[in-house]
Amino acid sequence: MKKMQDIEEQDRPREKIRKRGVTCLSDQELIVTILGSGVPGRNVRDLAKEISDMIERNPDAVGYHELAGIKGMGPAKISQIIACLELGRRRYCQEGRKPKISSPSDVLPLVSHLSGKKQEHFLCITLNGANELIETRTISMGLLNHSLVHPREVYADAITDRAASIICVHNHPSGTLEPSSQDLTITRQLADAGTIVGIRLLDHLIVTDSGWLSMKERGLI
Repeated sequence: MKKMQDIEEQDRPREKIRKRGVTCLSDQELIVTILGSGVPGRNVRDLAKEISDMIERNPDAVGYHELAGIKGMGPAKISQIIACLELGRRRYCQEGRKPKISSPSDVLPLVSHLSGKKQEHFLCITLNGANELIETRTISMGLLNHSLVHPREVYADAITDRAASIICVHNHPSGTLEPSSQDLTITRQLADAGTIVGIRLLDHLIVTDSGWLSMKERGLI
């Protein structure tokens, strides 16, 4: 049974939180932190991965009985997970407020699940005129080092949402934060398309396990 102390110190989620903040953790690492330890026959990372996969498939369908179907999940660990999920829902929905995006750091909680992904994912976040979140959508999932995306795919839902602006986000499984030539090209195309349809591209973020880059802050938009 692998416990937290059995994980290499630099890889321990609690150590990452202390040094770099909680937003650097993947969903799986957050669950490792909540669980604390594994059970006989299953280490904590295996448990966390199965729970993370379940949540990603359908977060609204994760309850006590669903978690009880995971080998190694007893009443205590199930209660820990569903209590954290419920707290997150309550905070997110408190007074019906929508999250407001004022800086790139406000985006990170919405895309933390990209950390650790082995394929490149391209997401589009739509915002209203007050920069409040409307929706976060996955536009494409690519191969190990690239995803293909076209401006029409990005803006189709933004138009349906009657969005005032969008923020695009994609991960680099390679770990590098430097934008590729393809990244720069698609960013220019998205900005130009946004001007035409009247939906501004506010930013394009690149995220990795070790950090993030804002193309707006870099002066690339």
